[in-house]
Amino acid sequence: MIKTSPENSSKTRCFRQSIAHWFVADTQHEPATLQGPHGRVSHDAHRHPWYKVMCLSGVDYFSTLGYQPGIAALAAGALAPLATIVLILLTLLGALPIYRRVAKEAPLGTGSIGMLEKLLPRWGGKILVLILLGFCATDYLITMTLSASDATAHILENPYTPSIFTGHNVIITVSMLVLLTIVFLNGFGEAIRISVVLVVAFLTLNTVVLGAGFYQIIQQPEVVVAWQNLLISQHSNPLAMVAISLVVFPKLALGMSGFETGVVVMPQIKGGEGTRAERIAQRVRGVRKMLTVSALTMSAFLLCSSIVTTLLIPAAEFAERGRANGRALAFIAHEYLGNSFGTIYDIATILILWFAGASAMAGLLNIVPRYLPRYGMAPEWAAHTRPLALVFGIIAMFVVWIFKADVDHQGAAYATGVLVLITSASFAVALVYWREHHKTKCFAASLVTVIFIYTTIVNIFERPEGAQIAAIFTVTIIVISFVSRFHRAYELRVQDIVFDEEARKVLKAAKRRNHLAIVAHEPHFFEDDEYTLKENVQRSISRIAENVPVVFLEVNVKDASDFDSLLEVHGRTRGKHRVLWVDAPGVPNAIAAILLYIRDVTGVVPDIYFEWTEANPTKSLLRFLFFGQGEVATVTHEVLRRAEADRSQRPTVHIG
Repeated sequence: MIKTSPENSSKTRCFRQSIAHWFVADTQHEPATLQGPHGRVSHDAHRHPWYKVMCLSGVDYFSTLGYQPGIAALAAGALAPLATIVLILLTLLGALPIYRRVAKEAPLGTGSIGMLEKLLPRWGGKILVLILLGFCATDYLITMTLSASDATAHILENPYTPSIFTGHNVIITVSMLVLLTIVFLNGFGEAIRISVVLVVAFLTLNTVVLGAGFYQIIQQPEVVVAWQNLLISQHSNPLAMVAISLVVFPKLALGMSGFETGVVVMPQIKGGEGTRAERIAQRVRGVRKMLTVSALTMSAFLLCSSIVTTLLIPAAEFAERGRANGRALAFIAHEYLGNSFGTIYDIATILILWFAGASAMAGLLNIVPRYLPRYGMAPEWAAHTRPLALVFGIIAMFVVWIFKADVDHQGAAYATGVLVLITSASFAVALVYWREHHKTKCFAASLVTVIFIYTTIVNIFERPEGAQIAAIFTVTIIVISFVSRFHRAYELRVQDIVFDEEARKVLKAAKRRNHLAIVAHEPHFFEDDEYTLKENVQRSISRIAENVPVVFLEVNVKDASDFDSLLEVHGRTRGKHRVLWVDAPGVPNAIAAILLYIRDVTGVVPDIYFEWTEANPTKSLLRFLFFGQGEVATVTHEVLRRAEADRSQRPTVHIG
């Protein structure tokens, strides 16, 4: 048997510790990118003009031109241009006004989910946030897999690609995701500059391709006649064409994918000079310009691409294994501008699609740590970039394997995530207008909400894959969240503690002979007799000496669904009785944190006195986990035991 020397064991242990430290250490993010939960912009010099930030959100939004025209043609056939017009109207008259208001309500980049979190507090609001996070994860994750899959389609359909790669869609797509994950493990910077170059190049090339397409239409007017004849033969009544367009346009919904990303990147926009409020107001104006320009730009490209591809590409080429499947504009580029230009277009499309996946990964790395760790609903490692990047990368590879890197099937799943987020934004804005008593605006926002609900339901019934994936994500997030919450229930759960002037006076007056007696109290009437009775009972059953002053500690539970909070401890007197009171999400955790704070400030280890409660232990535990109360004494002791290993320095819990 080979024995390991102590020196080798020590080196192995140091190596493992170094790897573990690297894994949970966040990289430096200045100038800030979108990576990581701490990828914040600390100075306005690191922010950018709105039109540059538009490119950052645009790599996701504009890159859908790589596959959107083909999906539209498959979904709507000859009616694709009409269905696209319906989509554009809903974009400009529905989604755009909604997200312009979201920008005002969530200027720190929390988006529609952050709005709903503020509007709907307590457990109901947090569970809704968890559900929306499931759809948000679906949106971002499918962006990664769909973009990589479509990039693979462009690689394989290029005439210069060696035939050895044919049929290996899944392997190539997974390889791209592996590369993406490695990049994020190493640190992903300079996102703004790269995105500006990619977006400008991609849109320029698309303009050339569409120009060539319209030139061909002008040169071949018979294609317009053939299209008109096809419409008439299939739908003799114009009203029927409109009706069918209204039915099929939900399948085109991924053409609205950039709005949520647009408001998430708000902190990257320069705010200019002035006070904080003035800088935020300028940033809101900037993001509104960004949303408007990007929506108008995308609408123009969607309409033009739909017309060109529908008129010039045979329907059979859009089908699975067709040369235009997932790459309609690339087909036009190769067909009418030659393989050399088509290859340049393919390269630009592959790069922007890969970068769209990077943008989506960055979104995931920001949105998850923004909520779950703060709710106490995630392990502590989930607040770091690298572990999350690895987890999301592995999940994305699994999704690619399930879908076999098929662009069409992933498109429906992607659209579901997009539609649910836009629906939640519409609902949040309607709720804001309702609270502000703007009846007309509330009605308009509610109407948009209903339209998006219809669109979402139609999309789910047509292609349930998106809802199924989102359901898996949602259930997984909720289960892991609550398991983590229960596991971390006995932490102190305090960001910081502040004693006001009256509280410090109470503490100073009560400190006698290195002994602090604190009585936990749940007041009913706040009358002097109530405190006198409580003190007499505790002195009797707990044998507190008469010369030892008693301080009452009262904890009011405001929102038990919060995990941690800043504890602001206040002081007051009730007759001759000294009282400390505080609002907190959980009674035992707050008491334990305050006791340790008092010990550190005064140098005296305090004693805390409780009364037994007559309650079922199981019910008491559930009350603590969900409502922050329950069997306070025993839970306080457990929180103190975990927080302070030295028994001589641990506040003593007395139960009588």
